[in-house]
Amino acid sequence: MDKTKLERQMKKFESYLMVDRGLSKVTAAGYCRAASISLRRMKKFVPQYENIKEHVGWMYDKNYSYSHLVNTSLALEHYTRSKGEIVKLARPKKPRRLIKDVLTEAEVSRLLLAAKNIRAKAIICLLAYSGLRNNELCNLRMEDVDLGGNQLTVRDGKNRQDGVVNISAECTRVLIDYLRQFPREKDNFLFTTLARGKQLATGDLRKWIRVTAERAMMGRRIHPHLFRHSLATNLLNRGASLMMIQQQLRHRFIESTMIYVISRPIRNRSEYDFHKPAYM
Repeated sequence: MDKTKLERQMKKFESYLMVDRGLSKVTAAGYCRAASISLRRMKKFVPQYENIKEHVGWMYDKNYSYSHLVNTSLALEHYTRSKGEIVKLARPKKPRRLIKDVLTEAEVSRLLLAAKNIRAKAIICLLAYSGLRNNELCNLRMEDVDLGGNQLTVRDGKNRQDGVVNISAECTRVLIDYLRQFPREKDNFLFTTLARGKQLATGDLRKWIRVTAERAMMGRRIHPHLFRHSLATNLLNRGASLMMIQQQLRHRFIESTMIYVISRPIRNRSEYDFHKPAYM
C-alpha cells in the first residue's frame, strides 16, 4: 500500500472528523490511527462492507480487547461515511472491568529514585500526583501550573472538558527545581523536547516511562496511564471519598470512579469491619 497516499487519506479523514463531525483533535487522531491500521491490513483505501466485516471478524478471532474492537468499529464507520458510504457495525457487550495492575506507593518511589535527571523526575512526579492522562501532560503549558496553590488547570481534556486538579507540595517542590534548570515563559509548554524545544509527543512520554521502569528493574510493563489508576487506588486505600477521587480524575460519571472500589475488595473488607454493628 502506498504510504504517501495513505497519509493523504488520513489527513483528509482527520479534517472530516474535526470539521464535519465536531470531534476533538485527540479523538480524531485516535480514529485515524485505528483506520490507518485497518486499511493497511485490508490493503484497500475504500473498503467494502464485506472487507470490513472480514477484518473485524479477524479481530474477534484474535481476541482483541473490547476497547480496541469498539474504537476500530467506530473509526471504520466514520471513515466509510466520509467516503459517502453508510456502514453500521454491532458492538460487543461491554465487560465488567477490574483495575488489577496498579503501582504501590513503594513502586512509585522506586521509579522516582530511578529518574535519570530532574526533568524525568518532574514528569513522573506530575503523573503520579495529578492523575493526568498522557496527552494532557504533553499539552500542559506553564500558565496552567499554579505553584502557589499546588494545582494544575487541564484545558481541552477528554470530551473537550477543562478542569482543575491538585498536586502535592512535594510535587510542586520538584517542579520548582525543574524550572530552575529549564526556565519557561508563560505560554510555553511545561515539558518540551531537548533537541528542538518542541511539544512532547505521547510516544516520547511512553518511551521515557518504559526506560525509567527498566532502570528501576520493575520487571513489568509501566506506562503513563498506569499512574492515573494508581493514584485513584492509593487515594482510596488512604480513605479518600469517591467524590474527591471523581473530581481529581475528572470523571463525568461516578460509575467510572466506582470501578476502583469494585477492584479493591480489601478496602471493602476493612470498611465493613470498621462500621459493622456490635451485635455481640
